[in-house]
Amino acid sequence: MMSNTLAASAADARRAHVEALLSAYPDVTPEERELLVNWFRKDATALDVALVASNPAAERGYRRFRAQHVDRFTLKDMGRALAFAAAIAVCILLIAWRAL
Repeated sequence: MMSNTLAASAADARRAHVEALLSAYPDVTPEERELLVNWFRKDATALDVALVASNPAAERGYRRFRAQHVDRFTLKDMGRALAFAAAIAVCILLIAWRAL
């Protein structure tokens, strides 16, 4: 029970730190920006993101940060889309070849 309380307290402190960084965004260091990216991509739960998004003090920085770093397509995303399209094309070709 005590460890759950400590974990929740640590998560709240981390989210408060993220909100403070977003309030100052884009005036953050590269290390702080990387911390934000990692938090959104790896650590944040849906509830965490919703709580940050609903914080009026962090709203402007949150929207700008999301547009610049989270919601953009990366080369990795485009590679995955290309691989998926290629797999579908191969399946269609195999079905058409089998039908002949």
